[in-house]
Amino acid sequence: MKTIRYSLDAGIATITFDEPDSPVNTMCLQWQEDMDAVAARVLQDKDSITGILLASAKSTFFAGADLKAAMRLTPADAPRIFEEIERVKKNFRTIETLGKPVVSLLNGTALGGGWEVALVGHYRIAVDDKKTQFGLPEVTLGLLSGASGVTKMTRHLGLMGAQPYLVEGKTFSPSQAKSLGLVHELVASGPDAAAEMKTRALTWIATNPNAQHPWEAKGYKVPGGLPSSPAVAGMLPVVPAVIKKNTRGLYPAPEAIIACMVEGLQVDLDTALRIESRYLAKLMSGAQAKAMINTFFFNLNAIKSGQSRPAGVPRFKPAKVGLLGAGMMGAGIAYSQASKGISTVLKDVSQEKADLGKSYSAKITQGRVDKGRMKPEAQQAILDLIHPTGSAADLQGCDLIIEAVFENRELKARVTQEAEPLLAPGGFFASNTSTLPITGLATASAKPEKFIGIHFFSPVDKMKLVEIIKGQQTDDETVARAYDYVQALGKFPIVVNDSRGFFTSRVFGTFVMEGAAMLGEGIPAAAIENAGIQCGMPVGPLAVLDETALTLSLHVMEQTRKDFEAEGKTYTATPGELVVETMVKQHNRPGRAGGAGFYEYPTEKGAKKFLWPELKPLFEKADAPWTITDLKDRLLYRQAVETARCLAEGVLTSVHDANIGSIFGIGFPAWTGGALQFIYGMGIEVFEARAAALATQFGGGFAISDDVKLAVRRFQPVY
Repeated sequence: MKTIRYSLDAGIATITFDEPDSPVNTMCLQWQEDMDAVAARVLQDKDSITGILLASAKSTFFAGADLKAAMRLTPADAPRIFEEIERVKKNFRTIETLGKPVVSLLNGTALGGGWEVALVGHYRIAVDDKKTQFGLPEVTLGLLSGASGVTKMTRHLGLMGAQPYLVEGKTFSPSQAKSLGLVHELVASGPDAAAEMKTRALTWIATNPNAQHPWEAKGYKVPGGLPSSPAVAGMLPVVPAVIKKNTRGLYPAPEAIIACMVEGLQVDLDTALRIESRYLAKLMSGAQAKAMINTFFFNLNAIKSGQSRPAGVPRFKPAKVGLLGAGMMGAGIAYSQASKGISTVLKDVSQEKADLGKSYSAKITQGRVDKGRMKPEAQQAILDLIHPTGSAADLQGCDLIIEAVFENRELKARVTQEAEPLLAPGGFFASNTSTLPITGLATASAKPEKFIGIHFFSPVDKMKLVEIIKGQQTDDETVARAYDYVQALGKFPIVVNDSRGFFTSRVFGTFVMEGAAMLGEGIPAAAIENAGIQCGMPVGPLAVLDETALTLSLHVMEQTRKDFEAEGKTYTATPGELVVETMVKQHNRPGRAGGAGFYEYPTEKGAKKFLWPELKPLFEKADAPWTITDLKDRLLYRQAVETARCLAEGVLTSVHDANIGSIFGIGFPAWTGGALQFIYGMGIEVFEARAAALATQFGGGFAISDDVKLAVRRFQPVY
């Protein structure tokens, strides 16, 4: 055996997982073969065994499945996948039904397949470490826990009790696991933890020679009742409807999981396990799981491991960071920094405005204190780290200063020149601009090589993505430090090169403006909004335009026109921009903040917004040709084509930055795996053919040039 060590000493069989040349244990093909050998050994040694220990030689217990292998699967592989899953479970069943007590020694994290390995044990002892995570998050990768996870968790916790951990993929700590009854004992973390776990395991084995899983015992009843029991049966019809509402029918995994749970409780255990295997084989061989695994595992890990961070630069840990502008963005960044222990200077034109910005952090934290999620002392510690001021002198000694003032080039230049000299030696300056090119803004800096874009998304405390924009003169040290700063906030940094709108704002603009253009073509507003929802965007394009403010879109257009004129060029507004201009200038509809946009916003308590009735006579045409398929494709393809253009132009330099940025920054549907994975998932040629058809019908925004086609092929990932 290469991935497992087996020993038998004084009646105790110890199975130690230790995959060579890997920091973690996985269910790789070699491990599956080794499990065959382990199962054979315990059967052979049955008469000599009094107990079995499951242990890990890694710092974590077990990481789960080999996801690289999953990336190479096709629907034709489903029968083979089924057989492999059944093989794993047969070995699990051999160990847990041997008639000997089995104890899992959980020295660290066990997620997915790792938690399923842990569930083989009749008794589970864990090190009580807050950093350790247990659970079955496969649903976030478009999968279900098919190595007995769904079946066992449902029998442990009941149909309703297990749903958060299976349908939602909620993870839990060792202490939470103990309160759920999924872990039986905890030991304190430290150098003696492994020995203490083993001692307790041996004690338990000695006193429980006939241990078995709860459902193997006579008289076992499912917690909460079977699907046929009145209490459960009354709730079951609602569950699929709730799932459908949340997934919009775009994510098959949650539906498969709940079906597997319900069906599994109506049959014996072995049949339930086969049902589980069939559902997993179908999901694992599908295109959606591949897309989600690619992005939410491989791409996200690429971000976390710093693949876009310049190498050779020492790690940077910010101690004091200044913020210029205490409005919505500045206040949100201040909270994000202070909550991570970073001393923050929040500067605005007056002490009053700066204090108002700090009150945002007080409001957020007070809500958590009121709900018992935060202690008052922790709240005060956060607030003490935010120093509101109206004086620039208080910025003296900051490692980093970020301006978050209005999108006006002259204003940004003025605050840059005022604050930059106050930086600590070796400090750097950043702009939170969402559209203005960084290279142009850096002309106001005395050190353009230490000037960079750090683009946060609103609301800052909730949005995980931060876009780092490298200007033409920005050096690698500054990029690396910005990357470290973003990671220190617990957010995901992507790195892009400079251009108008960079990556996220540029692609986001194509989504909302394509929606506005549809309206200008005479397509009903409700159809446009529904198309956005149906294809998986968080909300429709017109609603998004209202939220971000039509006046802001108009300002960006006018600023772009001025910039073009300064360069001796002519700027032609897009059809969508003309619709926005009409809404603002002719009908005084500035967006939600102004009380009126594409939607009406009733002031009565509890009243919901609704589409402005005048949109119909103003824009809608009875003979406007459209289909819901075309509308959905236009919204998704327009963004994907623009992302591919960013790749070809060098604005983007990696697939992982594109996919993570499009999902976490723009809201591109997670089921696709991101804007580039959307292309790769359906096949490049298929995508190009559909884009060409859309270009013929709806304009050059969908046209794909030869250099874009070349770039898409050059960056295609291989697993």
